[in-house]
Amino acid sequence: MSSPLISAAELSSILAGVTVLDVRYRMGGPTGFEEHASGHIPTAAYVDLDTELASAPADPVDERGRHPLPDPEVFVAAMRRAGVSGDRPVVVHDDWQGRAAGRAWWLLRDHGHPDVRVLDGGWPAWVAAGGAVSTESVAPEPGDFEGTPGSMRVVDASDVCDVDVLIDARAPERYRGEIEPIDPVAGHIPGAANVDTSRNVTEDGTFRSPAELREIYAAVGAVPGADVAAYCGSGVTATHDLLALAVAGVDAALYPGSWSGWASDESRPVERS
Repeated sequence: MSSPLISAAELSSILAGVTVLDVRYRMGGPTGFEEHASGHIPTAAYVDLDTELASAPADPVDERGRHPLPDPEVFVAAMRRAGVSGDRPVVVHDDWQGRAAGRAWWLLRDHGHPDVRVLDGGWPAWVAAGGAVSTESVAPEPGDFEGTPGSMRVVDASDVCDVDVLIDARAPERYRGEIEPIDPVAGHIPGAANVDTSRNVTEDGTFRSPAELREIYAAVGAVPGADVAAYCGSGVTATHDLLALAVAGVDAALYPGSWSGWASDESRPVERS
């Protein structure tokens, strides 16, 4: 299995032959566009998570969650504007240890792009490796990417509890229901096991080795061949766990609505522990 990750050194050596997408984003932090404008990988086009990698929720309590999957036409158009073509490799990065880049990786793969990788360690790893930095505006030649969703597995509220191994990617205190700073209900989906996204990475923000990740996920039953799905708060950072599982060689589905979608219906059961 080829890794869904790429190192800063490898990206530097093949930069001219790939399309790079800058999807820097952090809740409560500076906007990704401001960060991009202050310095970015040469040729990297900025992609906005809120408007291009997600749809706006219909209302504050939306079955689809706080970050619904984007309309396919909107997403494909955004990818074309960013220079994405179906026959050219794509590398995505952020400055959030892959939590936003994972969303772009998953969406491109779901829409059928065959060659997408995440820069391991993101922007900090690129800078630390001495990668070139540009402040010039990027206007890529439009790409010809055509895709439709359906290449990656998803589950919804009606069948998420039926999977053999359900993983909650949120912080442990949110999983346990001790705090809930965003959504109206605290707790987790019954039967879910917690694998916080921070466990996927080392102190320098790069992903753990495949062997280490296999051990982490095997402890909750997520092994090759098992029926596995993951969710988070809004459907974004769950893709970080899916990326880590892919590194470990485990196929898993996404519950796009995640906890915010589950909690939108007060009749659904909730566990706290």
